[in-house]
Amino acid sequence: MSSPIQAVVLGAGGYVGGELLRLITGHANFELAAAVSDSRANQAIADTFAHLSQALAGVSFVASDEWLNAVEDGSDVALFSAAPHGASAGIIKAALNAAKNKNVNMHVVDSSADFRYSEQAAWESVYGGQHGAPELLHDFSCAVPEHLDAVTTPHIGHPGCFATATLLATVPLMRSGLTMSEVFVSGVTGSTGSGRSPQAGTHHPERNSNLYAYKPLAHRHSPEIARLATAASGRDTTVHFVPHSGPFSRGIHVTLQARAKATVSEQQLREVYTSAYANSPFVEIVSATPRLKNVVASNMCHIGVATDGESVVVMSAIDNLVKGAAGGAIQWMNRLWNLPESSGLTAAAPGWT
Repeated sequence: MSSPIQAVVLGAGGYVGGELLRLITGHANFELAAAVSDSRANQAIADTFAHLSQALAGVSFVASDEWLNAVEDGSDVALFSAAPHGASAGIIKAALNAAKNKNVNMHVVDSSADFRYSEQAAWESVYGGQHGAPELLHDFSCAVPEHLDAVTTPHIGHPGCFATATLLATVPLMRSGLTMSEVFVSGVTGSTGSGRSPQAGTHHPERNSNLYAYKPLAHRHSPEIARLATAASGRDTTVHFVPHSGPFSRGIHVTLQARAKATVSEQQLREVYTSAYANSPFVEIVSATPRLKNVVASNMCHIGVATDGESVVVMSAIDNLVKGAAGGAIQWMNRLWNLPESSGLTAAAPGWT
């Protein structure tokens, strides 16, 4: 494209918003037009994200009623929402209406949960309350990029970070037919997955040198994972999910177990995943067990497999803020604008984080 696509980040003051800002500064086709945060309006971005002081020197957050002033009439806009669950839908609705009045061509990728269900009743049963824009639900698709070949909607609801790690491990296995359709998932996440606002579960003295499960078999991401796994694989998938809080800041490590229908070998499993992700630049099938330090701060997912012939184990490691949120959102936005899927996402993981 001859001119950059203008990028707008809603909810830019949180951890996911900060990662979106970081990734946009290194993207050849996106140019930051506005970082939207009502609570930080007119404050320098570097005062909140000191690590962005060079990349965004002199750039400040703007209020939600001001961002459109930074967007040119008739321009192309990539709108990323990192607003909270329950609030994002209404904010996106207002943004789309404002963009229409200004003749702006806009695609949206929402990192909240507001567009992960296509039915209003299904969303409201899981998240409670009333959906903020039910009339927009059918304008959004929800899947990890690796599992949806053709995008038929103008906008995307990005799956959650636990869902991303679990789906990348689950879907090829379900498609293969090698196992029963019931999977047992244990996942460990870093403290950034709970957001920027301090709470008991992310308070350092509670989290450091500690490990504990929360909401076992009752986490609200369980039905999301099951629905998306079923849609992507074509098999009704039952998911038993136990999330854990880990003593680290970034990353998710998921271990999936399933019962084989007949004796299965590790080579068979490796072939299933190698074939499934042959054209997926951000999924790598590793020979050893996946390790968080090899993927943190990157958009990569590392997958490992094991079996004793009767039981199957699939392990998946991602960065919750990148592949599980901001990086996955950039990946989707690249596709919506017919850009190379890997644009802005090829920086290597730092290692030893």
